[in-house]
Amino acid sequence: MADSAVVQRWRVSGWKQVTLCVVLGALGALGHPPFDLWFLTVAAFVAVFGLALRCESNRDWAKTGFWFGFGYFAVALHWIVEPFLVDVARHGWMAPFALVMMAAGGAAFWAVAFGIAGWLRRGLGGVAALAVAMTATELLRAYVLTGFPWAMPSYVLVNQMAGQMAAFVGPHGVNFLLFLLAGGLAFGAVRRWRWIWGVAGAVMLALWVPVPAQLPEARKHADAAVVVRLVQPNALQHLKWHPDHVLKFFQRSLALTAQAAQEADAAVPDLVVWPETSVPWTLDNAENALLAAAGAARGAPVVLGLNRYEGERVFNTVAVVSPDGAVTDVYDKHHLVPFGEYIPLGDFLGRFGLRGLASRHGGGYSEGAGPALIDLGALGKALPLICYEAVFPQDTRVRGERPRVMLHMTNDAWFGNFSGPYQHLAQTRMRAIETGVPVLRAANTGVSAAIDAKGRVLAMLPLGEAGYLDVALPDLGPDTLYARWGDLPMGLFLVLLIVAGVAVRQRETD
Repeated sequence: MADSAVVQRWRVSGWKQVTLCVVLGALGALGHPPFDLWFLTVAAFVAVFGLALRCESNRDWAKTGFWFGFGYFAVALHWIVEPFLVDVARHGWMAPFALVMMAAGGAAFWAVAFGIAGWLRRGLGGVAALAVAMTATELLRAYVLTGFPWAMPSYVLVNQMAGQMAAFVGPHGVNFLLFLLAGGLAFGAVRRWRWIWGVAGAVMLALWVPVPAQLPEARKHADAAVVVRLVQPNALQHLKWHPDHVLKFFQRSLALTAQAAQEADAAVPDLVVWPETSVPWTLDNAENALLAAAGAARGAPVVLGLNRYEGERVFNTVAVVSPDGAVTDVYDKHHLVPFGEYIPLGDFLGRFGLRGLASRHGGGYSEGAGPALIDLGALGKALPLICYEAVFPQDTRVRGERPRVMLHMTNDAWFGNFSGPYQHLAQTRMRAIETGVPVLRAANTGVSAAIDAKGRVLAMLPLGEAGYLDVALPDLGPDTLYARWGDLPMGLFLVLLIVAGVAVRQRETD
């Protein structure tokens, strides 16, 4: 620990500590889109780790983590109010409560991390304890209660070469390295050990190296024989299901599918991809709609989103439609949004007569069987990700055959026009880095994009515009360590470190 004089000079408490931590957390969130000021995220963690290292009690450590997390998640997740503003009269009053609860929920994980680090600091040391505990709780945040790893700190490095390490250690491994760097800088400041600042400063400079843009010559090596059209109808959420507009949006998708390419020598697309729930009829009532989509595609298969009934259950589904309008494959979304697409424990409550909340009786969506590939015929197999599923690193791992491409079909109209859609895009890019598999993203209101196996955006349609994007299918990258092993190695590594830290602490206190 630092000398008592230094500690006393820099220590803050009470409302000053709360205010400082919230402000630091808010600044740290500016590393995420649309700001992309990743260095502020690193600086904020350095500062708050330095504050924590000067705390005496475990309770003060936990308070520091909570208020820092509250400021961070309040800014990073402020788009969460947007769904409640689609129908302001009915749901607008819920918006502030949703933001406070989401921010407090994320902050609770970080309070636990800081509290554990404060207790473990005698076993692992303050810096290592913080890095381990924060990485462990971020890993838990991706899984606990179905998980919600949105705004993971490692995502701020998606544009930097350091973010490419996710192919080896995954996003949680990148988290660990980021936290360790921040802790090293904080420790160097507290101890006044300049050599630590020198080492950590060199690492910071290395972080500044951006991912190089793909060279034009490299793009020519993409599978130019395979052209995919991404359709973006721009159906605004408050009008998407309105009786006076729903047919207009479907006809717009048909027109964009059938439209001749802008380049005179461009070929007819080999595949057409529509966004999530872009067909307003359920699968069992969509025969004419599927025939119309197939006809507009001029001989290319179409992958589109719609709902599907199975008895009383309803699924959020992706369907592959052949040139003759037949459905050749389907995939049902399996990672659903709690309270948005289903009510937790709804089926259990249905046993007691509360059937309106039960998925099995039509009260929300039912979950599909899990991650699965869909067959695109001659184009190979693709891994579909419906909206929210692209948030989860673990949802891109499928046993057996490796996908040729990931298809992210989403309706980001719920997320507003400022930060939500761009953060969703950044997380989708991270999925490409982790797996070495390119992503084609069809978003209802944007941002639709082609993403290569290193997470670089090769082409995109701006947010809030109707149109289409014809792209050459990006090359499949090498298979990655993270795609093979997932979070298991990092999870075991963290468990071993925590056990070792507990053992050392117990020995020192005996």
